[in-house]
Order: sequence, then structure tokens, then C-alpha cells
Amino acid sequence: MLKVYCYSRCTTCKKALKWLDDHEVAYELADIRTDHPDEAALRRYYAMSGLPLKRFFNTSGIPYRELGLSKKLPSMSEEEQFSLLASDGMLVKRPLIVGEHFALTGFNEDEWKEKLL
Repeated sequence: MLKVYCYSRCTTCKKALKWLDDHEVAYELADIRTDHPDEAALRRYYAMSGLPLKRFFNTSGIPYRELGLSKKLPSMSEEEQFSLLASDGMLVKRPLIVGEHFALTGFNEDEWKEKLL
């Protein structure tokens, strides 16, 4: 079963969940604020995704801006980035959807169709 990390007040998450429901895709919902992935899970998801680690950061979120991460991330080690992502679910790009052999960040309908339908 898919695991979908979302934030209830996020409009993109609402749109993504509606898409899943409309396409009758079963999923387990996790609140990214209170049930966010730990560092080990993030490392697994990153390895499955094939994406650059920067794509796991919610670059439009308040914590990202408050921490000045747009300037800090390029000089941070991968270890530091994983530790930071694991410290606060609001730093993680959402929705984060995890299947048996893949992980996707954000809602891209074409990517989702390819992986889920």
C-alpha cells in the first residue's frame, strides 16, 4: 500500500488526495507534521526516488525561508541535509508518496499516472 505524507492545510496535498481518491488508488495517510519520516526512512526514499536531495526540501515553506536554506544547502553535507529534513516534517516537500519501489515528491499528475495507474 502507498504511504502518503501530507499536511492537512496544504492545497497541493488536498489536490493530490482528491486525485488518488478519484482514481481509486488505496493509500495510507500520514501527517507530515506529527508523523514525518525519520532519517533512515528519508534515506530509503531518496535512494528509491532517483531525485536530487534538494527535491526533498519544501522550498516554499516558512521553515525553509526562516533558516535561509536557499543559501545554506549548497554548502551543507548530505549528512547535514538528511539530519535537517528528519528534524522537521515541514521542511519535507509534500506530498511525499512512497510505494514499494519508488518515492515521489510534490504532485505531478504525469509522474503519478506513470507510477500509479
